[in-house]
Amino acid sequence: MRLLTGLLARLFDVAMIVAGGFAASQIRFDGGSQRSFYFAFVAFAAAFSLAVFPALGVYESWRGRSKRALVSHVALGWLVVQACAMALMFSLHRIDFVSRLWFVYWTGISGAAMMAGRIVTHALLGRMRHAGINLQRVAVAACGEHCDEIIRKMEASPAAGFRANALYNLQPGEGSRTHSPVPVFEQHDAFVRYVREENIGEVWLALPLSQERAILELVSEFRNDLINIRFMPDVRTLALFEGSMTELLGVPTINLAASPLPPAALVQKDLFDRVFALGALIAVSPILLGCAIAVKLSSPGPVFFKQRRKGADGRVFTIYKFRTMRVHAQKPGVLQQATRGDPRITRVGAFLRRTSLDELPQFINVLRGEMSVVGPRPHALEHDDQYQNVVNGYIHRYRIKPGITGWAQINGFRGETDRIEKMEGRVAHDLYYLQHWSFWLDVKIILATIFKGLHHPNAY
Repeated sequence: MRLLTGLLARLFDVAMIVAGGFAASQIRFDGGSQRSFYFAFVAFAAAFSLAVFPALGVYESWRGRSKRALVSHVALGWLVVQACAMALMFSLHRIDFVSRLWFVYWTGISGAAMMAGRIVTHALLGRMRHAGINLQRVAVAACGEHCDEIIRKMEASPAAGFRANALYNLQPGEGSRTHSPVPVFEQHDAFVRYVREENIGEVWLALPLSQERAILELVSEFRNDLINIRFMPDVRTLALFEGSMTELLGVPTINLAASPLPPAALVQKDLFDRVFALGALIAVSPILLGCAIAVKLSSPGPVFFKQRRKGADGRVFTIYKFRTMRVHAQKPGVLQQATRGDPRITRVGAFLRRTSLDELPQFINVLRGEMSVVGPRPHALEHDDQYQNVVNGYIHRYRIKPGITGWAQINGFRGETDRIEKMEGRVAHDLYYLQHWSFWLDVKIILATIFKGLHHPNAY
């Protein structure tokens, strides 16, 4: 069944890419003089999508995944395919033959059609599962609060297609506070017998690591049954972030204190960053030129302010900004932050700071792979030394690349950190971003930065 749905999804995507190219041609061109050339272009993109989409997880199982995740994977995959298609045309010296308007129409129509198809299918599956169709029955073996959390998440997401049919409470004294009308067992044999009699296809072991013996017993008990056994360890007291899984040297590994973003997500984020940074630099190049001229005329000194900052995994890089202060001597190892009414700031610099235009050169850092468009803001090395042993979780901001903007910045944590509470609030928001990252959260932060975050009273 899964092979069939995967094949149908691939056929649908190819059909939408071809249909989108044809529709774009009908809108853009009156005649068909170049139709064969455009058909070859579309055919290449369709074929390349069959290689790129699976690599980005577009055709993974939908069960338990949100519409946002589905749409973001398709959007990213389609942008990568189109970037590669344009690169091919450029390498073949055929880029001048491609109508830019047609390319925009084609990208928009095909992308919208593929995403709409996912949304509609997801909604239909959700309705079916709300009606009790296409459900995966689950038996949960757990303890206390972790069991309640698993059941709450299952009941809160009926469209995911999972339904609890049995609970095995391994700590009867504590009891389970869930009010779900599901049979609760306290004896191993009774639980196992019920799972087999009711033909339940999934057994979830939501147990702490201290329950190793019970875990081994249940895995051994069902080793000859065609039942999916999934381990959801309760590592809340150990893990800095939500304990994610990875594979090292072929061994399944639980991340207790590691980057909460899986490698595939980091690749997606990096691809988006590079494409966005390149487009942004091209789009704002007149503004960059104007700012550079204004800075040069405002006071003697270089156009750019350069400073060493920490990047992903603590690697040090040089960050670029437009210079907003007069050139002045600074004591080694001592950083004096800008304050309101700071006499060192030029009139041009004050405007650049208020509007955040001084940050635009950091798109160069993004293009070089040193920064991300969205992420925790990098601090001066002196601040890192000052706060990493004072603010809990501070150093974990550098689990990913720092960003030009971030969740903390659009929530008001910008500018001077003259009190420890301000830095604690900024770090708390940065860690929230790491725990809840998604492609659409990045898009939300970028839009919020554009529409309300460029000018802020804390920026001076």
